[in-house]
Amino acid sequence: MSKSSKYLEEARGFVRHYTDGLNVRDLRRMFGEDASKAYRVLSRDQDAPPNDGDGVRGFLRRTKILLIGISRKLSPARRLIFAASVLATVLGLLGGKELTLGSASTTISVGTASLYLVTAIAGFAFLFTMELVDRIRVRDELEVARQLQADLLPKTAPIVPGYAFAHSYRTANEVGGDYYDISVLPDDRVALVIGDASGHGIAAGLLMAIANATLKTALEVDPAPDKVAKLLNSTLYRTGDRRAFMSLFYALLEPSTGVLDFVCAGHPFPLLRRRDGSVVELGSGALPLGMRPELDLPVQRAQVGRGEILLLFTDGLPEALDGKEESFGFSRLEQLASKGSSASQLHDSVVSAFKAHVGNRDMADDVTLLVMSRAAD
Repeated sequence: MSKSSKYLEEARGFVRHYTDGLNVRDLRRMFGEDASKAYRVLSRDQDAPPNDGDGVRGFLRRTKILLIGISRKLSPARRLIFAASVLATVLGLLGGKELTLGSASTTISVGTASLYLVTAIAGFAFLFTMELVDRIRVRDELEVARQLQADLLPKTAPIVPGYAFAHSYRTANEVGGDYYDISVLPDDRVALVIGDASGHGIAAGLLMAIANATLKTALEVDPAPDKVAKLLNSTLYRTGDRRAFMSLFYALLEPSTGVLDFVCAGHPFPLLRRRDGSVVELGSGALPLGMRPELDLPVQRAQVGRGEILLLFTDGLPEALDGKEESFGFSRLEQLASKGSSASQLHDSVVSAFKAHVGNRDMADDVTLLVMSRAAD
């Protein structure tokens, strides 16, 4: 192979590697949705500008807002480099023109203008590199947090004679606020729990971790639904401000009879598919945990009969939007639940319908699904 052919092949390999995963949809989103979101983030601390339309004046005003917004997000040292780079860019663009400052005037030569532009590019490149390194470090830390959180959730379902379980968990961000657990107690009763911490990201993840630690303690002390809910509520109320709350459905199952004692605190009502195909909701309206020092949560009872299925989920599932801004909906969940024949079959059909509904749209909320079925015989 000649040198020219070798270099050409290396260039092609570089281009393939550099553009790997690139598609038109991502480019459109970057210049559309992502760009609009970035502008909103950078301009949210500034006064809303008057409507100057799409003319030159409006463009200049928006550019000013954008530059000020970027500078405010930088550290003081990086802000200085950013300002110097912007100034160098302006001076570079004035090459060959006379600049008047007060009574003094000077003409920027083409050579000097080129130097200014090189300086500006170097300054912006330095800032980009520093911000990229910061983002990589944050991403690595989030990955550690995500892995730690994943370790708190059940990887496999416990073995309970006569019952089957299927479950899944998807986060909108690296760290999520949904929580669920299946625990077999020493007396063979089964504790089922699913919850949704307020907010998203790190804050919700921390609240979820606190709830997990409290739940494990509560199960050892007294697994009764009212006792567990009371301890969780007390812990969450003392944690953070009033924006730190969590919806919860907690149930205690007696496997031999299928009797289910439960409490529901501000959580979407689980669906129980009866053997005849009818679907009923379990739960009653109540505030989420952590909003008040004391909550009166009634303990309710249901029974999972032979051949029946219990579907638990977080609100990210029915509220998920498609490209037309239409939600997945509770009615669709009920229809799917009525056709389920086993835990795994119902779980997979719901997940498949959810994926078809949202398509390539980014998730706006965490989604958790927990399905339990009781054998028919």
